[in-house]
Amino acid sequence: MTERLLNHRVEGAPSAPPLLLGPSLGTSYALWDDVAPELSTGHRVVRWDLPGHGGSAPGLIGAGATVADLADLVLALADSLGVERFAYAGVSLGGAVGLHLAVHHPERLESLAVICSSAHFGGSGPWQERAERVRREGVAWLAENAPSRWFTPGFTVPRLVADQRTADPEAYAACCDALAAFDLRDRLGEISVRTLLIAGRQDTATPPPHLREIADATPAATLVELPGAAHLAPAQCPEAVLTALHAHLDGGAGRGMAVRREVLGDAHVDRAQARQTPFTARFQEFISRYAWGEIWTDPTLSRRERSMITLTALVAHGHYEELAMHVRAARRNGLTPEEIGAVLLQTAVYCGVPAANSAFAAAQRVLAEEEG
Repeated sequence: MTERLLNHRVEGAPSAPPLLLGPSLGTSYALWDDVAPELSTGHRVVRWDLPGHGGSAPGLIGAGATVADLADLVLALADSLGVERFAYAGVSLGGAVGLHLAVHHPERLESLAVICSSAHFGGSGPWQERAERVRREGVAWLAENAPSRWFTPGFTVPRLVADQRTADPEAYAACCDALAAFDLRDRLGEISVRTLLIAGRQDTATPPPHLREIADATPAATLVELPGAAHLAPAQCPEAVLTALHAHLDGGAGRGMAVRREVLGDAHVDRAQARQTPFTARFQEFISRYAWGEIWTDPTLSRRERSMITLTALVAHGHYEELAMHVRAARRNGLTPEEIGAVLLQTAVYCGVPAANSAFAAAQRVLAEEEG
């Protein structure tokens, strides 16, 4: 346990884009146990504990604490890890920290995901009462009713209930003080970072209207509502949360769509989008996010080099309709007709003369259209 920094766990490659994950009041970073390992395949995931929760020292905050104080602790943690800009996702109080960062420190955020949270938490009175009772009686009574506050009937996560039972009362009460004072409703229009909002349909603590309120006021927001999820959605519905986060993080699909249009042209992409159906939608999103948002954006190879490799692979597998499309793409990526011909001649040696013959015919038609 450190007395100066939030306790945290880092997963994923050091060179991967950083992603910070914030917890809900009463839980530790174990809230993300079923989500973080998958996210760490593409990100440097940093999960952190609230003061007095998990392994974080209680004295990091005191009575009268604010969400701004918690946000400062998160920024200090990021600084200690050498992280300047990062994607951020947080649940409940962790989500409030993300909203504060988006309003007051937008230069630090790449993207924001706010999960089962709010721009205000129902007024100060109930939180002040909870803080006073916790200071008098401790947190055992909260652990007794934690499953009913956090999950749908019949569902629980013992590890998280244990986190509630072992939370430091003074630090927990200070977090209640922060929730009591939190209200960013009049600042939501200032949030410019891409924002994902995830609501649990069965969440009684921060019901869907709280997330809709943020979505309606935030310019670059997307709202997802999860059936069957209550307040701690990452623990109860991890696959649904992962699906939403994968589509959102780093703007992979959006960035990929931009690259796809640059390489293949607006006309082709528009036709593909017009043919999209509910059945093919996930495949189209996969192409944009993975093929175009991750592979084609990798700076290791230039677009010219990727075009030459792609032409060769398409000839090898006899995908001549796709070949025609990528001959056009190769021209956009700067290859001359002579260079395209040289690539296809190379395929005659390694893929076979009949394959190259069909490839030259397809390419000739495309180049003739270009000249015409």
